[in-house]
Amino acid sequence: MKKTTGFYPPVRVDSAPVAAVGSAGGVLLTTAAEVTGLSAALRDGLSPWRKPTAVHDPGKVLTDLSMTLALGGDCLADAAVIRSEPGIYGRVASEATVSRTITALAGDADRVLAAVAAARKVARARAWELAGEHAPNHGVTADDPLVVDLDATLVTAHSDKEQAAPNFKRGYGFHPLCAFVDHGSDGTGETLAIRLRPGNAGSNTATDHIAVTREALAGLPGINPSRPGRKVMIRSDGGGGTKEFLGWLAQRGLSYSIGFTLPATTPALYRTVPAEAWQAAVNADRDVREGADVVDLTDLLNFHGHLKGWPVGMRVIVRRERPHPGAQLRFDMFKHVDGYRLTAFATNAVRAKGRQLADLELRHRRRARCEDRIRIAKDTGLRNLPLYGFDQNRVWCALVMLATDLTAWTQLLAFTPEHPARRWEPKRIRLRLFTIPATLAHHARRVLLHIKDTAPWSDLTVTGHARLTDLVELAAPT
Repeated sequence: MKKTTGFYPPVRVDSAPVAAVGSAGGVLLTTAAEVTGLSAALRDGLSPWRKPTAVHDPGKVLTDLSMTLALGGDCLADAAVIRSEPGIYGRVASEATVSRTITALAGDADRVLAAVAAARKVARARAWELAGEHAPNHGVTADDPLVVDLDATLVTAHSDKEQAAPNFKRGYGFHPLCAFVDHGSDGTGETLAIRLRPGNAGSNTATDHIAVTREALAGLPGINPSRPGRKVMIRSDGGGGTKEFLGWLAQRGLSYSIGFTLPATTPALYRTVPAEAWQAAVNADRDVREGADVVDLTDLLNFHGHLKGWPVGMRVIVRRERPHPGAQLRFDMFKHVDGYRLTAFATNAVRAKGRQLADLELRHRRRARCEDRIRIAKDTGLRNLPLYGFDQNRVWCALVMLATDLTAWTQLLAFTPEHPARRWEPKRIRLRLFTIPATLAHHARRVLLHIKDTAPWSDLTVTGHARLTDLVELAAPT
C-alpha cells in the first residue's frame, strides 16, 4: 500500500451522469422570483417583444440572466452555469438566443427599460407587502422618512465601447449615477435606478440628478412621483449640492440631506462662531464622539449672503473633527481650519424641540451605506459592462438592478432580521448559500432537492426556502 505525503487525498476525476446539482442554493432566488411576482410581471411586461414562433420568452431570458449575475456571473456566456441545471432553473436559452434577445431588446431600449422598471415596481410592492413591519417603507413619517441614496461611480471599459469616454481620474469608461433604497441597519438595500452616462459626465450635473431621482421615485410603491412629500428623503454627497437640484427637491416637497460645499470665506466665518454654539457629535451607537462637534451655520451664512438663491427653509449644518493621527491637513484649503476638518450638508429638516443637530448629522453620515450598495452592484455585474452598444449596456444595467433586487428580496423574506444572513454581501451569500451542494430526486411526481446535511449552512438554506414557500399561498392571487 502506497502512503501519501500530501495535504489532500489523491482523487481520480471523471464526468458521469449523476444527480448532483451545481448552484443548488439558487433555488432561493427562483422561489423569491415567483413569490414576489417578478417572473409573471416580466413575462407580461415584455410580451410585445416575444415573436409568435419564439421558444424562449424574453422575460424568462432576462430573469435567467439576472439569476446568473446574482450567482456571480459577469457576461452573457455565464448563463451556462444555470443552463446545465434544468431541474432548478428550467429551460434556459442558448448563448446565441440570449445574445439575439439582448440585441432585439436594445433596439427598443426606452420602451423595454420602462417595461422592466414597471415589472420591478410590481415585484417590489409585493415583496414589501409580504415583509410587513420589516419592509423599508413600514411606518415612515416626515421625521423618519424612507431614504433614497444617490451616488455616482466609475466603471472602467477595457475595450472600446459606444459612448465610453475618459473620466476625471484619468481612466476610461462610464460614469453611471445610481439610486438606492436604504434598508437601514437591519438589511442591505435595493437598486431603484442606474442612469448610464459617459465617463466624462459631470459629478454635480443637476439634470442627471433630477432624472435619476424621477426614475427612483417612479419605482417606489405607493408614492406619487410628482408630490412624494416629506416621507421620502433624498440623500446625496456634494455632487447633488446644486441650487437647481435642491430647488427641484423643495418644489416637490421632498425631505433632503445633501452634501454642501462651504464658501471660500469659511475660515473667517468659523472663527466667529461662539464656543457654546457647538454641540457634541455622536457615533453610530449614539455615544459622544470625542473631538467632533456640529453647529447650525445657516443664520451666519445667510447674514453674509452666501445662501442667496438657495431654497427657502434650507439649513446648513457643519461638522468639525480632529483628523485621525497621520492624516495630512491642507491648511491652504477652507475645509481645514485651526486643526479641524470641516464638512457640511444641507437639509430642510425643521427646527423642532428635542431634535438634536447630532441626530441629523448622524443620519446624513449614514449615507456611507450607499458605498456598500455600489460595491454590491459592482459585485453583481456592474464592475464591467460587457457589451459594445450603449443601449445594450443600458439593458445590462437593468439586469444588474434585477439581480441586486432579487437578492435583496430573498434576504428580506427568507431570513429573520436578527440573522446576519439578512446583511450578507454577494461574496459571502454565494459561498455559503448559493453554491451549497445538493442532489435532485424525483418522488410521487415531485422534484426533491436534497441539500447535503454536512454543509455548514444547510439548515439556513432549508429554513430560508421554507419561509419563502410559506409565502407562496399569500402571494397567490385570490
